[in-house]
Amino acid sequence: MPAATSASNDRLAHLAPALFVLIWSTGFIVARLVAPHADPLSFLGLRFSLAVVILAGAAFAMGAVWPRTRREWRDQLIAGVLLHGIYLGGVFWSVKHGLPAGIAALIVGLQPLMTGMLVGVFLGETVSRLRWTGIIVGFLGAILVVVPQLGTPDGFALLPVLVCLVAMLSITLGTIWQKKTGGVQDLRTSTVVHFIGAALVTIPLALILEEGRFELTIEFWIGLIWAIFGLSIGAIFLLLVLIRRGAVAGVAALLYLVPPVSALIAYFLFGETLSMVQIGGMAVAAVGVAIASRG
Repeated sequence: MPAATSASNDRLAHLAPALFVLIWSTGFIVARLVAPHADPLSFLGLRFSLAVVILAGAAFAMGAVWPRTRREWRDQLIAGVLLHGIYLGGVFWSVKHGLPAGIAALIVGLQPLMTGMLVGVFLGETVSRLRWTGIIVGFLGAILVVVPQLGTPDGFALLPVLVCLVAMLSITLGTIWQKKTGGVQDLRTSTVVHFIGAALVTIPLALILEEGRFELTIEFWIGLIWAIFGLSIGAIFLLLVLIRRGAVAGVAALLYLVPPVSALIAYFLFGETLSMVQIGGMAVAAVGVAIASRG
């Protein structure tokens, strides 16, 4: 029995990165699907709130261990603000206020490079030359995927660019913070606290900046249900498992695969075509992630 359990855990460990990239990539698909039917920050606030209710009920039913001290609650709330609240809120707000989605993706794509620069300072984690090579190769692949979608915009305001940069820095710091403080926490309850922190950011901003528009269409319900169960529960749980088990720089490099996979899903769902340059970029990004994982 222990041998069977160990084999099952090994299979899960090998499948987790691929599942994470696949599910995480659908976040951009959800954003496109619900954008005509809901204000973005209001949608995120609803998503986080419902995720808290569902996950908290499951955690109580399973007898999961909750944070015991104020410090543990504080650490997990901060992680939620950084990993979800500021990151997702910043990206959604920037795109809504005129930043082209391709440029937003390119800015967020800087995260593995930023992570590689910061893990040594905050975690004392050494990034090997091989892993740096993979990070840089993956970044070049991400650029090849995104650049053909940029077009020739007439220009856009500086503020959305700055907000998107803040979002990129937020998820970078959130990943590092979670690695540093969340190693012994029960993932079932820490995820609940994360979404409480995220809701504490997005809901007040939605009340200030938006009208709370929701159109209860089939697209809205599909997007909301998948955002809660697929992204807020499935993808985030996998992300926390990967952070706990692996080096932060290697986990961050997986995000280079998100734009290519998102583009592929958009091709099948929305008929968005891929150029040969973008297909080549997918291959380059995959090679970069493979190198970074071995580094």
